[in-house]
Parts: sequence; structure tokens; C-alpha cells
Amino acid sequence: MNPFGSAVTIAEAVRSRRVSASEVAETYLDRIDRYNDELNALVWRNDDEVRAAAKAADQAVAAGRDLGPLHGVPLPIKDLTSVAGQPNTMGSLGVRDTPRTENELIVDLLLDAGCILMGRSNSPEMGTMTVTENPRYGPTANPWDLDRSPAGSSGGAAAAVAAGLAPVAHGNDGGGSLRTPASACGLVGLKPSRARVPQRVQSWWEYGTTEGVITRYVQDAAVILDVISRPDPHGWFQAPRPERPFAGEPGTDPGRLRIGLLLDAPTGLPVDPECVNAAMAAATLLEGMGHDVHPVAPELLSPEAAQSYVDIVIPASLYVHPFDDPDLAEPYNRHRWERIKDVHAGEYAQMAARLQIESRRIVAQWRRDFDVLLTPTMACQPPPLGLVVEEANRHFATAQPSALLMVSFTLLCNITGQPAISVPVHIAPNGLPIGVQFIGAPFDEATLLRLAAALETEVAWPEAVPTRFR
Repeated sequence: MNPFGSAVTIAEAVRSRRVSASEVAETYLDRIDRYNDELNALVWRNDDEVRAAAKAADQAVAAGRDLGPLHGVPLPIKDLTSVAGQPNTMGSLGVRDTPRTENELIVDLLLDAGCILMGRSNSPEMGTMTVTENPRYGPTANPWDLDRSPAGSSGGAAAAVAAGLAPVAHGNDGGGSLRTPASACGLVGLKPSRARVPQRVQSWWEYGTTEGVITRYVQDAAVILDVISRPDPHGWFQAPRPERPFAGEPGTDPGRLRIGLLLDAPTGLPVDPECVNAAMAAATLLEGMGHDVHPVAPELLSPEAAQSYVDIVIPASLYVHPFDDPDLAEPYNRHRWERIKDVHAGEYAQMAARLQIESRRIVAQWRRDFDVLLTPTMACQPPPLGLVVEEANRHFATAQPSALLMVSFTLLCNITGQPAISVPVHIAPNGLPIGVQFIGAPFDEATLLRLAAALETEVAWPEAVPTRFR
């Protein structure tokens, strides 16, 4: 069995009995045994439960029962998301490892689709950092260069998929946390639209965060999006239903699109030349497909609005799932924990109103001035391990360029609620993968999936695997 194969292919093989779910599980558990110590992608394991679930999956196939679209596919859950019976420490020494009592909604949806929950992936403390490092479990390394970060906050998930420890992995995104690890590890990271994926609690300014997955194949991203975007009858908000299942979008002609090209970072920080080269390479490919690609200077968030998201929304989120012992938190998070006590409710309300007003002006540009916006995913290459957190803990009162470079292009979509996807189209001379981001119109994941699948056919990135883990 190819550990770098697609989840869809694995599920088809299990249903047709070409391979058993138990064989699939053992393949990945064996690779975790062999490689996880040097990566630190998974920080909690449940091997016995994985084997029992795989055996039950094989029995369901033999009995001819109705099977979900991901039947027998193992998948790790990020250590920010609760699973009944599993700890959820959120990567922090300040959170107890007491087993949780209920599943987050996405967990139930993945189980209903036939997934087998296989361990927990590493995350920065509370998911508030752009790399995947914490005092509780240590840093996660990038499979393409073990001295570099896989980015964050879904870096453990991305490292696991890139190294073939799992075919796909759960993650979530509050400022780029699916897209930046996908870029750093040569994978696909789709951030769904606001309210597309149900959650028990919408945090980071009402839906700033969203659940999702990191994949190697666009088709996997599409199929899983259908699985996890089932309507939530108890939720306050619902994204409009798509015209047809997302699984049918890859391979569908997207038509001739007007694609705006943005190479300058919204933060004003310098963009690494290899990140620019990646976006230019994607633009050239897209022009060859017949799309109209042209430079644009779109209206984006005001500096005041962006700063308020960083200074108010993210610190306030620490109180949604609070520390059991904030004194054990990392210095940068302890500062945020204390800082937000000085913000009164009126300031938060003003900030929320400003973000909504600016978002309306921003999203109006899609379909009016362009159909899709193309940018580098990050303004930098994956940083060395330790650099970003060390700077954050040393200068905890000020956002540092090492972190801002990583989210310069991605943060916008979490505020406006738009869908976005990172795909790997370029390899830098040092061997590191570099991704580009496509930002779609509100609720238009379909166009992004069509476009990404067309590029996958041209670039064939699923074939690119870190040499050490082949």
C-alpha cells in the first residue's frame, strides 16, 4: 500500500477488499513508529483503539453494510480539538490532560464518514502562534528540512501527511493555520468559508476560526469538505449550500477566470523572492490555461483593523477555552491573557463593527474586479525551529516580523470569512516547497477546487515526497 496515496483511493480499496482497513492502519502505525520521534508530529497515540476500529471497519465491509466515503481511512486530530475519552491539552502545560467528555462536531462528522481517529497532532499553545512548538511536547520538525518549522498552528498535521504518517489530517485555521503549514510542507490546505463547517463554539471574533483538513490531493480536500460541511440544525449561522457536491468540482472546467495577482504583503513587510517566484510560476501556468491574470492593488484591511484582530481578538480567544493554570502558559500568551483584561466591552464592540464594515467593502471586489485573488501563501520560507517562539517570548508585547511574515497574506480571509486554498507549485533552490494562495469570493469553494485541481494536473505535486521519508 502506498502511504502517500489519496484518502479517496484508500477508501475505495478498502470497500473493494483490495486491502483491509487493518492493513492500512498497520502501514501508518508502522511509519509512525519509524519516523515520529524525529518529527514529533503526533503527541498522543491510541494504537489499540486504531486497531480495534480498523477490525470493526473490516467486519462492516464483510457484512455488506453501508459504508461512508472515507471508510477505513486513518486520520489524526489536532491537539486543539476535543474527542471524547482523549486529552486535549491545547499544547499547553497550563491545561490539564483530563480526558474530554464530548466530541467537537467535526469529529462526529469524520467518524460518520468512516474515518478512524489515529492519535493527536502537535500544535502551538492554544493555537496562537505561527509555528508548531510548545514546552509541553516540544517542536515539530518539517519533513523537508528537520531544522525548519512546518509552520502552524496545524504543523503537526502537515508534518504527518508530508512524511506519510497519515493520508490526511484534521486541522483548523484562525489566521492561516491550514494554509501556511500546507505551504511549508508541500501540501494542500483549504480554509472553508465562514460557517461552512459547524462548530460548537465559534471563536476568534465569531467564526474567525474554521475547521478543516490538510491533504496531498485536491480530490481529498473536496470529498472531505462534503463530509464536514453537513448542515448544523442547531447552529446560529449556516453557509449557503453548494449547487452540487464539492467532490464533483475537481476536473470540472472553471471557465476563463479573471485572476488578480497580489505580490506585495498587506503588512508592508518584504516578500522573499522565492515566494514571489512561486506566485509568478502559478500565474504563468494559469495564463497558459487561458485565464486572465493581471496585477491588482485591492482594498484590504486598514492597519488599525488588522492590529485590533491581533491585539484584541486573539488574546480574547484565550478565554473561550481558558487555561487551568495561566501561570504555566508561555510568556507571549501570559501577556495576552493579562493584556485583554484592560480592554472593555465597548472597545471589543467597536472593533467588531469596524471589521464587519471593512469586510463588506473588501469582499465586494470579488466578481466585480476579479474572480480569484492569487498571492504567495507566506511572505517567507519556513523559518528555523525555535526562532519565531523565541522572538515572541522575548518581545511578547509587540508582534515580531518573523511571525507576521508567515500570515501576511493569509490573515485577511479569517476576518472576511472568504474561502482560500494553498497549493504547492514551487520548490526553492534549497529544496523547500513554496505554496501559493487562491482567495475566492464568499462561499465559492467550488471555483478554488476547480482551479487547484487544474494546477495539480500541471505540477503533479503529489509525487513530490521528502527524500528521507520515501
